[in-house]
Amino acid sequence: MNMATPIRPKDRDAILQSLRAGVVPRLGLHLVQVGRVEEVKALLRDLERITDGGSGIRFVIGEYGSGKTFFLNVVRSVALEKKLVTAHADLTPDRRLQATGGQARALYAELMRNISTRTKPDGGALPSIVERFVSSAAADARERGVNADAVIRERLAQLSEMVGGYDFAEVIAAYWRGHDTGDETLKGNAIRWLRGEFTTRTDARAALGVRTIIDDSNVYDQLKLLSRLVRLAGYSGLLVCLDELVNLYKLANTQARNANYEQILRILNDSLQGTAVGLGFILGGTPDFLLDTRRGLYSYAALQSRLAENTFAVGGLADYTGPVLRLANLSPEDFYVLLGKLRHVYAAGDSASYLVPDEGLQAFMAHCSKRIGEAYFRTPRTTITAFVNLLAVLEQNPGVLWSDVIQKVDVVKDEGGQQAGWIEDDDATPPLTVSNTNPASPKQEDELASFKL
Repeated sequence: MNMATPIRPKDRDAILQSLRAGVVPRLGLHLVQVGRVEEVKALLRDLERITDGGSGIRFVIGEYGSGKTFFLNVVRSVALEKKLVTAHADLTPDRRLQATGGQARALYAELMRNISTRTKPDGGALPSIVERFVSSAAADARERGVNADAVIRERLAQLSEMVGGYDFAEVIAAYWRGHDTGDETLKGNAIRWLRGEFTTRTDARAALGVRTIIDDSNVYDQLKLLSRLVRLAGYSGLLVCLDELVNLYKLANTQARNANYEQILRILNDSLQGTAVGLGFILGGTPDFLLDTRRGLYSYAALQSRLAENTFAVGGLADYTGPVLRLANLSPEDFYVLLGKLRHVYAAGDSASYLVPDEGLQAFMAHCSKRIGEAYFRTPRTTITAFVNLLAVLEQNPGVLWSDVIQKVDVVKDEGGQQAGWIEDDDATPPLTVSNTNPASPKQEDELASFKL
C-alpha cells in the first residue's frame, strides 16, 4: 500500500462501516489485506488452471472470525481481474446444494443475482454476459458473410451434448431472436429462465418453447453449462464461491445432510478428474464442518478419503496443493501491520491525521492479549471491530488521550454465534463496547505483554 496515495471517501467509509459491523467490506480489500501469502498463491494457481479450461475445487477451512469470508472476497477480486466470471452465495437453511423443497434452486437464484464480471463487480451481470455472447456471434457472422443464427447454433452445439444442454441452448437462441427482432419480452423470459425464476414447465414451454426448467435436481448441471457459456462469451471461466457451509453441518436431518455431501462429492470428483471445463469452486467452512466424523464431511467415507490431510505435512511443513486449504493464523506481526493499515484508512491516507501513534498500536495489542489471549490475532474479527470503535471515539472526542481510552475498550472473545441455536452465522458479531469501568490497576499495567516486530 502506498502511504502517499489518498483514499477515496467512498472506499474509506465502505471499509470502516463494514468492519464496525463485523462484516467483510466489498470495496477496498487491498487496503487492509495482510498475510496469507502462500494461500493466495495457491488460489492463483487454481485460477490459472481454470483460465486454461481446467477445473478446481478448494475447501477453505478456518475458525469463526478467522477471516474466511475476507479471504474468499480477496480471491473473487483477483478472479475478476483475470477476466473470470464469479458467482457467490452464503448457504442458509433455505439455500443448499441439494434439496427437494426448492432450497437448491434458491441457492442457484442467489448465485445468479450475485454473478459478477470485472465491469459489473456488484452482481447482476447475467444479461450482459448473454448479450456479449450473441453480439460477438453476430459480429463473427458479419465478418464471415453468413447468417448470425447459424453461427450461434454452431457455437451452442457443444452445449447440446451436455446434460440439460439442449434446452439451455434453445433458451440462448431465443434470446438471440429477441435481440434480433427487438422483442424485449422474449429476451426477458430467456434471462428469467437462466436465473431459475420459472417455477413450472408449462410456463417455460409457453414462453420459450422448452420443456425443462432449472430446479433442485439440475443446479450443478446448469452451472457446468453456464461455465461453457461464459467462455464462449469471451471470459476466462466461472468461479463459484460458497460460504457458510457450516449450515450443512448443522442440518438435523441426516438424510438431507448426506444428500448435500453426495453433491459435494460429485463436484469434487468432476473437479479433480478435470471433467468440468473452466469451472472452479471455493467452499468456506469451519474445522467442525470438515473434521467431525459424526456430522461433518469426514462422516462421509468417500469424502474423508479424498480430503484427508497429507501425512507428510507435519512438523511445520505445509502442503498447499490439496483440496483442503487451512487458513494460517495471522501472526502478531501481521496483526500489527493490519492495525497500521486500519489507522491509515481511517485517516483517509493522510499520515499527519493518524489518531494513534505506533506505540498506541502496541498498547492496544497488549490490552487485547490481556483480555482474551492470543485469540485477538488468531480470530481477529472482534478486535478489528474494537479498534475501529476506538478510532471513532478518539476522532469524536479530540481532547481525549488514546492512552486513557485503550484501557476502557471491552474486547469480547468471538464465540462464532454459538448461542444462536440451530444456525450459526459466521458474520454474527458479539457486542463490542467501550465500557465505563475503571482503567486497569498498576499491577495489571505491569503485566502487559511485551511485543516486538
